[in-house]
Amino acid sequence: MAGQYILPRTLVCCLLITASTGMANAQRQHKPRAIVQEQPLFHVSDTLPVIGSIAKVGEKQMNKGLVSSALDALSGQAVGVNVVSNGQDRMAMLTSVRVRGTTSLTGGNDPLVIIDGVSSDLATLSTIYPADIESFTILKNASETSKYGSRGASGVIEVKTKRGKGGGFQIYYDGTIGFEHVYKRLNMLDAAGYVGAAKALGLVYVDKGYDTDFQKEIVRTGFVNTHHIAFSGGSGTSNYRASLGYMRGQTVIRNKDYSNFTAKLDISQLAFDEKLKIDFGVFGASQQDDKIYDLQMLAYSTAAMNPTMAFGKVGDGWQRNSNSSQIASPAPLLLERNDEKNLTFNTHLQLSLQLGHGLQLSTLGSYSYTSTENAKFAPTWVWAQGMAYRGERKTEEMLGNISLDWKHHWGVHALSATLLGEYQKKKMAAFWTQVKGLASNSFGYDNLAAASDRPYGGTGSSYADPGLASVMGTLTYTLLDRYTVNLTTRADGSSMVGSDHTWGVFPSASMTWNMKKERFLRDCRPVSLLDLRTGYGRSGNLGAISSYLTMKQFVPVGLISYNGTPTVTMGTLRNSNPDLRWEMRSTFNLGADLGLFSNRVLLTAECYYSKTTDMLYEYDVPVPPFSFNKLLANIGSMSNSGFELGIGVVPVSKKDMELNVNVNMSWQKNKLLSLNGRCNGREMTASDITAIGGMNGAGFHGGNSDILYQIVGQPLGVFYLPHCKGIVDNGHGHYKYDIADLNEDGVIDLSDHGDRYIAGQATPKMTLGSNISFRYKNFDISLQMNGAFGHKIFNGTALSYLNMSNFPDYNVLAEAPGRNIVDQNVTDYWLERGDYLNFDYLAICWNAPVRSRYISSLRFSFNINNLATITSYSGLSPMINSYVVDNTLGIDDKRTYPPYRTYSIGVSIKF
Repeated sequence: MAGQYILPRTLVCCLLITASTGMANAQRQHKPRAIVQEQPLFHVSDTLPVIGSIAKVGEKQMNKGLVSSALDALSGQAVGVNVVSNGQDRMAMLTSVRVRGTTSLTGGNDPLVIIDGVSSDLATLSTIYPADIESFTILKNASETSKYGSRGASGVIEVKTKRGKGGGFQIYYDGTIGFEHVYKRLNMLDAAGYVGAAKALGLVYVDKGYDTDFQKEIVRTGFVNTHHIAFSGGSGTSNYRASLGYMRGQTVIRNKDYSNFTAKLDISQLAFDEKLKIDFGVFGASQQDDKIYDLQMLAYSTAAMNPTMAFGKVGDGWQRNSNSSQIASPAPLLLERNDEKNLTFNTHLQLSLQLGHGLQLSTLGSYSYTSTENAKFAPTWVWAQGMAYRGERKTEEMLGNISLDWKHHWGVHALSATLLGEYQKKKMAAFWTQVKGLASNSFGYDNLAAASDRPYGGTGSSYADPGLASVMGTLTYTLLDRYTVNLTTRADGSSMVGSDHTWGVFPSASMTWNMKKERFLRDCRPVSLLDLRTGYGRSGNLGAISSYLTMKQFVPVGLISYNGTPTVTMGTLRNSNPDLRWEMRSTFNLGADLGLFSNRVLLTAECYYSKTTDMLYEYDVPVPPFSFNKLLANIGSMSNSGFELGIGVVPVSKKDMELNVNVNMSWQKNKLLSLNGRCNGREMTASDITAIGGMNGAGFHGGNSDILYQIVGQPLGVFYLPHCKGIVDNGHGHYKYDIADLNEDGVIDLSDHGDRYIAGQATPKMTLGSNISFRYKNFDISLQMNGAFGHKIFNGTALSYLNMSNFPDYNVLAEAPGRNIVDQNVTDYWLERGDYLNFDYLAICWNAPVRSRYISSLRFSFNINNLATITSYSGLSPMINSYVVDNTLGIDDKRTYPPYRTYSIGVSIKF
């Protein structure tokens, strides 16, 4: 199969020489300053991104296409931050969010989210309406994340929402309507081709007389509409802002919808001669998503179904081939339910009091509540007895902190310090029930009592209440307003680690040098900005630990009859380890920012190296003395290193015309250093080669299935595969893969220690984000591009659909009969380059001239999302999971959501 597009040579050259997502550290004021300033000295363009050691993405830099999630607004805008969605989880956008890659094997790789000073998570961030966000600030280095301690070990996304401003009453309205359509499908055999191929091969087939394109039948024209209204006002001493947002969408998959309703209120007040500032905020959201029950089953059944069968019911049921045990009729699969509803509420109150003599006392209290309800239903048409499930997870989080800030200037010196104490408490509870033996499909999951069977283990509940206490001290010294040193130490105490390791201490230090203020550059007019910066810090990570792992847990393990009465037996499920402690990550960074010609050319560069030690991993242990053969322990180590480059250029800047070209590029290298070591005097070992992903589920009918591996000394997620020299005749008129004898022992051995080699990595070596914007008078156009390079994808979809050994029970690609391959062993034959450049959106906008006493601005926009993809990958889309290390990393195994394109129009009005 051919690639999707060919990249013109001129476009390649343009992309290589043009610019990136802006620069940080431009504004210089004569006062003590943070290590990295956030605002540029010369506002050449509001659309010029701001990046650096701290990457800030303001409202002007956020994505301008149809943005259905807060994280969608951030995608491609900050260097070193990867946000990728697979289409199915479009509401949550949680498929992949990584700040400088993966740093832990077993968990804790999601960045910490801070919303208006309140700790949160990616799920809560996804519920915030994008129009309510003023800016994102990304903290990547340990010297920057240290103020959040262990919670910020995998990076921090600080979110600042919009506030009211002093002035008159204002109303804002933003609305969008859009349509979506699938633009690419697999080229499977139609009815005529199916019958013709079966006859030519002399195979027995079933012909029901229909000609059905099942891929087309399960999709529709999607529709999305969004509405957001905000009210704000205030004076010099007080302000408020209230907003309501509503989003409703119908996906391109039939019967699958989603919605989100949000409400937000923020109030600020100055009191006591403006010495006391009071900030109060409350936010609530109700988000609902009708997900696909099993994307792989739906995709495989749709593609591999006999095209001579009907899509709808024939008589009292759906047609299917009884020999096709791994697929079901697509129509009843669409009746399966996997519905999720998220309710979010949080509120916070912050008081800041100016005490005089450079002292400020601040306190913050917050309360957050989230409830996630999940309901599943599989009708008897798909499952033999049917299945219904209801479950709910509830989380309450209370956080309080108090801090004292001090600032002082004398002569050429400036000194500031902060002391902080904080306590965070969580309560997490869950329950669930699953039943089988449905009396009727009419009830769905709304009447679990209508089922006759409640399998053991299908009902349960859980509870945990971890706590985290913290103290922190920060000292910042500035000399001559150009040399700055920052020292921070934070200590976190957690209830989840062993009693001997409760407290973790995480220090950091950083320095900056504002070279522009030196005599040798002060009068150099072409150079408007030049900063050097460096830092080192340590952080802890507890993402791989859950409550009670350090203690023996007694849980229900079985059901027996005791004296004629059913009795639940209690026991342990795992080994406890009272010596569990913090994963430790040390990070060093070195960077520079350069601005030329009044910052019309901005460049930023940074290199970094981090090492994770005491990494948590499950090790093999002997039984006895242990009760189970696995033990979670802190032994392993891995490294992450990289280089980030950003360039921003404003080649044209006039009153009626402006052109901005921005590019950010990130090169990253990950390496698993070691897994072996000692724990409590015992030598612990783990396999140097471990399979973590392969072909599975519907569509895999045999052959060796392991594809993706975790190998010591290699990046996380490498393809460890047999080598295919070509396609050869198997001696019976069919073709198979000619597998090489790599160790030259005369035997083809497909096991892990046989004829396999490292064929590439699944995570990109380089990622790119680029935005080109052009303004002419009242019109502006913006094009966003995102790309990933240097990785590979295993095309398991093509491997399955070109396998003729299961034809005609399972349909195949149109080219499959001609190739006549009857082998399904995994080899590097189906390993392809995963490089791509995706044109994420094109937005064309018009700021309409307004002459009205009531309307102050009116803006119309036309947007195309997912405009085009340039790639040599032959599958439906190269934008699969290429970042999160799990069993789907880098493997295209019939899970691709149908690629769709969105056309939308929007209007923004300010009264």
